Amino acid sequence: MALPRLENRAARAHFLDRHGLAAPPAGSARGAALLEVIERLGFVQLDSINTVARAHDLILHARRPGYRHANLKRLHEKDRALFEHWTHDAAVIPMSFYPHWHLRFERDAERLKARWSSWRREGFEARFEPVLNHIRDHGPVSSSEVGEDERKGSGGWWDWHPSKTALEYLWRAGALAVVGRQGFQKLYDLTERVIEAHLHPDGEADVEGTIDWLCNAALDRLGFATSGEIAAFWDTATPAEAKAWVARELAEGRLEEIEILGADGAARKSVVRPGLVAAEPPALPGRMRVLSPFDPALRDRQRAERLFGFHYRIEVFVPEAKRRYGYYVFPLLEGDRLVGRVDMKAHRECGELRVRALWPERGIRWSKTRQARFEAALDRVRRFADLERVVFPDGCLREPG
Repeated sequence: MALPRLENRAARAHFLDRHGLAAPPAGSARGAALLEVIERLGFVQLDSINTVARAHDLILHARRPGYRHANLKRLHEKDRALFEHWTHDAAVIPMSFYPHWHLRFERDAERLKARWSSWRREGFEARFEPVLNHIRDHGPVSSSEVGEDERKGSGGWWDWHPSKTALEYLWRAGALAVVGRQGFQKLYDLTERVIEAHLHPDGEADVEGTIDWLCNAALDRLGFATSGEIAAFWDTATPAEAKAWVARELAEGRLEEIEILGADGAARKSVVRPGLVAAEPPALPGRMRVLSPFDPALRDRQRAERLFGFHYRIEVFVPEAKRRYGYYVFPLLEGDRLVGRVDMKAHRECGELRVRALWPERGIRWSKTRQARFEAALDRVRRFADLERVVFPDGCLREPG
């Protein structure tokens, strides 16, 4: 018997809705309202690149234009409503999710000790107790405040000295917590002084219960997914664990298998909660939004390409001469379509947001109406970045990519 099928436009609408991009961008962007946005997304990825604004700030601004960085900083550092740890990358995560992170701590502790020991981290394990004692006696520290007498290299991350490596390991293993950042440098403190006692488990992590929570929470935020996509969402459950969870939920009738039509018409099997295919897709606003390259809707590049026909690769580490678009290019979302990408940078010394190039996607006509929406979107980003004007040089509109 043929599987139920979700047409591409409906799939895009449901997907964007789960990622907080179906509703008009409006509403409070502080306190409990901001926390609700982050809970809906699951986490917000942190990134240090700041050509216009940092990724986490742009992610939240795209959904709540009234958002400002101080709102997130307060939620994390003062209200303690968020904690910082790892999903597929460093992220801020709702504190209510913390009990489900103990399995991650255990697995990171085992995996990183083996990996880092083989990557010439000689001596970092011997620094665990001295680092913990230093923090216990002196309070929160950054990596620059430990290991002052240790040899440092000149090659960046891979030349971490043993105490810096110990700090990062103890954080990933759950013994330390990040209590804030100075600039973009993490401040670490003892977990027992940061995380409330009732959020800590007794004994080892509940593997079965954690995997069940992780898989359910991932599917709730994706709407439809393969078992591999479910595993990759938090990057804690293994593909085998997610596959076993899907099989069990299908057998119990809590999931159903359907086909999702991609932008190219190809069908892909996925699992959903019963009733999604029959549900009315949400109406999407026509307003154009500038997205961060690390927006949750684009994190899985292959999934974004299947759903939207939008091929995106960040070119930060690509030599300039070999870049197809630019160092840090921002996708443009309009309704249920990714209609283009823009290369731009904030020049704070003169208060300008300078557009270097704009590429519409193939099949997108860049009309006067669309240009007006684009300019309105950039003006919102300009105000958010606290700049005075947007500058469009002649010839910035390029042929579709």
